[in-house]
Amino acid sequence: MADEGEVTGLLHAWHAGDRAALEKLMPQLYDVLRAMAVARIRREGPAQTLNPTALVHEALIRLIGSDVDWKSRSHFLALAALHMRTVLVDQARGRMSDKHGGGDVRVTLSQADIGQNGNMELDLLALDQALARLQEYDERSARIVEMSYFAGMQREEIAEAIGVSVPTVDRDLRFARAWLNQALS
Repeated sequence: MADEGEVTGLLHAWHAGDRAALEKLMPQLYDVLRAMAVARIRREGPAQTLNPTALVHEALIRLIGSDVDWKSRSHFLALAALHMRTVLVDQARGRMSDKHGGGDVRVTLSQADIGQNGNMELDLLALDQALARLQEYDERSARIVEMSYFAGMQREEIAEAIGVSVPTVDRDLRFARAWLNQALS
């Protein structure tokens, strides 16, 4: 596994148009992306029909097509997590549509996800809507929840990705937990 500086250099080279950098980069990040997808799908439960590989590939298709200047490995992984969230929400919307027969999509937010004691089952679409409202109110808190819940990123990684301290991440997670509890109750 390459160090943070090497990965960041490859990300910048890729952004500058070096396709060889992408070929060197993906083997170094793929296992991390797949672990994020495994954790995310495990939380979804039996309603989730995507496998981790498909989720990673769908997120990468969206990510590779974007024109983002990657700041760091953590920044890349945070954006990958957001694209995984979009893929899962899009899939849930598809299952909920009449032509697909509808049906509820349930996810479980646990203490590890947003710091809540116990478990709380939520509809993925309701969570997506609540996160969109939280983003309008406090964009940074919403991003931190997405990175924690959808990417499974550690507090230190989140702090580095968005340029704040770990205690700020902790405060924002506490705020977001309370805000989401209220919005989803």
